[in-house]
Amino acid sequence: MLAVSCVKKHQTTVSAFGDLPITERIAPQKKSAINQVERKLIKTGNITFETKELAATRKVILDLVNQYNGYVANDNEYKSEDRISTTISVRVPAKSFDVILEGIAKGVEKFDNKSIRISDVTEQFLDVEARLKTKKALEFKYLEILKKAKTVREILDVERELGKLRGDIEATEGRLKYLQNQVSFSTLNITFYKKTAANQSTFGSKIGSAFKQGFENVKSFLVSIINVWPFIIVLFILIFYFRKRINSTKS
Repeated sequence: MLAVSCVKKHQTTVSAFGDLPITERIAPQKKSAINQVERKLIKTGNITFETKELAATRKVILDLVNQYNGYVANDNEYKSEDRISTTISVRVPAKSFDVILEGIAKGVEKFDNKSIRISDVTEQFLDVEARLKTKKALEFKYLEILKKAKTVREILDVERELGKLRGDIEATEGRLKYLQNQVSFSTLNITFYKKTAANQSTFGSKIGSAFKQGFENVKSFLVSIINVWPFIIVLFILIFYFRKRINSTKS
């Protein structure tokens, strides 16, 4: 049975192949170490404003995004009773975020809403990097052990542990790439709208609708009367008969 002793450098323990518990211990990042690296910041902006020309505003935004090598993540248009609005979510290089925002602001009289949120993920970024480094060191140790394996069982035991470790490595690499993308590209959500004349004609349209509805109601009433005209005639005959009889009785 092959066995490998504790490797202090990577703080790992590998026992016999029948039981291969390898544990990793990652020391928390010290504040001094964090302060020595470039801050990892995720920037997200939200702006809303009114415009007189939707197409022209849209062109200005897209031209700025393309000029600074950004891209459109989402593009939606909405229509309501009194306005037409467009919401565009763009991803732009973090270093160009402020320049693009200033370019958009040049044609805006005032912002209905303008908010910029910055999240510092430096510690999280370093933690993921450290975990990835440790996992890859463990993978290397497993590969070294695999070279020394002599039996099928030993090989299968090591490969099973390697499979688990590689899954962890891929997940950690995915998390690191996600953080890198969020840091490298900032998100800017832009909503711009144009008011329509619908609000000004609302009262007039309601009056017109009321007249139209009234006319429809009169037609419905006349139709209902026509449907029951035999009963109305019979009713009048009965009334006439009873009145005549009452008058003759009094006489």
